[in-house]
Amino acid sequence: MEWDERYRTGTYPTDPEPSPALRAYLDELPDGRALDVAAGSGRNALFLAANGYRVDALDQSSEGLSIIDERARARGFTDRVETIRADATTYEFPESTYDLVTISYFRTLDRLADIKAALKPGGVLFYQHHLRADPPATVGPSTDRYRFDSNELLRACLDLTVLYYDESTEPRDDRQSATATIIARNTRGGAQSYPRSRAYK
Repeated sequence: MEWDERYRTGTYPTDPEPSPALRAYLDELPDGRALDVAAGSGRNALFLAANGYRVDALDQSSEGLSIIDERARARGFTDRVETIRADATTYEFPESTYDLVTISYFRTLDRLADIKAALKPGGVLFYQHHLRADPPATVGPSTDRYRFDSNELLRACLDLTVLYYDESTEPRDDRQSATATIIARNTRGGAQSYPRSRAYK
C-alpha cells in the first residue's frame, strides 16, 4: 500500500503538528468522544487525546495506525486512543456517536452525509482540505482532481451551523498551500451560539 510505504521509508512525517485552526478553537469544541477520519500518523487524534478526548483514529494504513499506537503508548494515553483499520470510503460510520469529528486533507464529499450523521446532536465537524488555486498551489495533490473548488466544502456543510469558514493561501518554505477549513455544529435554525473570533496562523 502506498501510504504504508511512505511511513516505512520516512517520506511522510510521523509526528506532524495538529491543525492550527483545531488548536485555536479547541476550547470552543464539545468534550467527549472524537473520530479522526483518515487519521494518518495521528496529527489530530493524538492532540485530541492529550486534551482529554476519547478518540477513534480511522485509517486504511496499518503503518500509520502503528505509529499512532506507539506515540499514544509513549505519551501514556493508550486508554484514550482506539485505532480502527478501515477504508473511509466504505466504512459504516455509527450514527449519533461522536461529539467531534475531524478530517484533515482527505477528500470524501461522497461520504460526508454519513460522516455528519455520526455526530451527536450538538456535535462538531472540523474539516480542512486542499483547494484549487490560481496560481496553482504546490502543497498537496499534484492535480486538481483531489482538491476542492472555492466554497465547495462550505456548500456541503450548509445543513449544519457554520461556526467558522476560511479559504486561504500560505507560504511553506519554498512552496505554496491553499486550504479550506470549516468548523460546523450539528444544530439548525433560529438563534445560535457562536465562538469568539480568533487568529490562529
